[in-house]
Amino acid sequence: MAIDRRREAAGGGRQLPEENGSLPAGEAGSAAAATLAVAPPATAEIQTLPPPAAGSCSPLLLDYDGSVLPFLGGLGGGYQRTLVLLTWIPALFIGFSQFSDSFLLDQPDFWCREPDGQGNGTDNLTRGLANHSQSSSAGMLGAPALPTPPPGDNASQCHCHEWYYLIRAGLVQNVVSKWDLVCESSWKVHIAKFSLLVGLIFGYLITGCIADWVGRRPVLLFSVIFILIFGLTVALSVNVTMFSTLRFFEGFCLAGIILSLYALRIELCPPGHRFMVTMVASFIAMAGQFLMPGLAALCRDWQVLQAVIICPFLLMLLYWVIFPESLRWLMATQQFEAAKKLILHFTNKNEMNVESDIKGVMSELEKELTRRPKKVCIVKVVGTRNLWKNIVVLCVNSLTGFGIHHCFAKSMMGHEMKNSNPHHFYTDYYTMAGIALASCLAMCPVVGFLGRRGGLLLFMILTALASLLQLGLLNLIGKYSQLPDSGMSDSVKDKFSTAFSIVGMFSSHAVGSLSVFFCAEITPTVIRGGGLGLVLASAGFGMLTAPIMELHNQKGYFLHHVIFACCTLICIICILLLPESKNQNLPENIPDGEHYTRKPLLPHKKGEQPLLLTNSELKDYSGLHDSSAVGDGVSENTTANGM
Repeated sequence: MAIDRRREAAGGGRQLPEENGSLPAGEAGSAAAATLAVAPPATAEIQTLPPPAAGSCSPLLLDYDGSVLPFLGGLGGGYQRTLVLLTWIPALFIGFSQFSDSFLLDQPDFWCREPDGQGNGTDNLTRGLANHSQSSSAGMLGAPALPTPPPGDNASQCHCHEWYYLIRAGLVQNVVSKWDLVCESSWKVHIAKFSLLVGLIFGYLITGCIADWVGRRPVLLFSVIFILIFGLTVALSVNVTMFSTLRFFEGFCLAGIILSLYALRIELCPPGHRFMVTMVASFIAMAGQFLMPGLAALCRDWQVLQAVIICPFLLMLLYWVIFPESLRWLMATQQFEAAKKLILHFTNKNEMNVESDIKGVMSELEKELTRRPKKVCIVKVVGTRNLWKNIVVLCVNSLTGFGIHHCFAKSMMGHEMKNSNPHHFYTDYYTMAGIALASCLAMCPVVGFLGRRGGLLLFMILTALASLLQLGLLNLIGKYSQLPDSGMSDSVKDKFSTAFSIVGMFSSHAVGSLSVFFCAEITPTVIRGGGLGLVLASAGFGMLTAPIMELHNQKGYFLHHVIFACCTLICIICILLLPESKNQNLPENIPDGEHYTRKPLLPHKKGEQPLLLTNSELKDYSGLHDSSAVGDGVSENTTANGM
């Protein structure tokens, strides 16, 4: 009995003198007796819990989606709708900038000029890396008709002092033709493509952390200012080194604009509208992708095109006056003085009466005005139990989705180049854009019906199936097609490969886009910039595989595809560990993000008890150990669930 009473005393929640939680043998009996004598009943202890610590904030103010946003009218307020519209407009300019490399750095067909200065020689004709139709491009650009080049050694054809170029991207001159980036200098084109992507990756990582520390609005405005400086200076580059360096900084600033607008868009919307508002911005960016060929055809010169792409960002300088800071971020970081001013600004713009505050948001805000701000860095996520796993899983999904997308695109374009009919630059461009548009259109009903986790799982399964069938089944078909009586030809294999590539591009684009949105929802407001930066940087690493493979002349392409196919299988398992964020309030701080629970994909049957308890069910059992330890007269056979 002495041992049992010592255990009860140790479980009563009192601080014991020794580090290992035990008492000396001589004092065990007296300590147990004293504890039982002075300890009140369990119910009395629960009823007299101390008030929240002085450092804690009012739960009403931290419940932004449940109290503050309804007080402001949700998305029904006219001012909120105006702000959402202001986050949509720059998406068109972002679409122009993101797809400008396809035109500025397109590798044209080229050949050596003859001594007479005419471009009609046939001895030194050399094709570029992109084998497009010469006849259709020549008709569009007004260049002279060219004969078919004879076979020969490309190394011997590169000895030339003056080149003639046939650019397929609607321009008369681009970066490749201006500085003769062909033959021995062709690697500089891939370095120039690296520069924008690497700038985006570093920009996502750095501006995301800055946005959590100083706010979304300063990051947006300073990124706009510097992209105007660096972007317009790119058009004045005197060599390819200057061009590549300035493109790096342009990508860095573009990342700040993309990330801050994405976070502002998410934080403005109530739970039921977040996905559709984000998808509208994606459609507007795709409109920029579709309009880019026409813009290039109108500009004709790469320097004019670069200036036309950057100049619309001048309109965003007005955001310094008309666009406020994220109110959700101000409340989450406990900057209540600035939050109060912004709430009054919202109510004034929406012509609302402050006295209609039923839940008492303003009165609670008045009590917390003297509180010091609490800002958090993304590094704090390392000490969490669940949140860091969710972010890592979505980063791997984003990397896999955008990385394997290039594998499918290369496979589809490779089979087109085998055909006798030469393909066209615009055919490839609009095929890629059309598949991306179809993917985003399919995401809307799928995510609306299955949720974020279910939709991501479905698209990842489609990606894995398309990849495995392309790698395994097509090799089997290729072996049987070599048999004389098989009745199969290489064209059948190519058609299957093209079909699988289209399905893979369709689903992998959805995987990448949905992973970014999912991460923005489950990451708490205090570190949402850093979380978005990580997942967007992972997407940038996936897209970086395309110029890397081109730089190595597609060596190791099959292994590259096999590695990403294996990653899809791992991602399918990891997606099941993610929580569901559909119609859920955004987490405001790290504890909120930790409390996101995994729910089953399918609803429970009637009368079936779930295996995973919700947060409310877990909280009901928080005082069981205390009550069982200090309760005098409780039977030893009483179990935890009270049966």
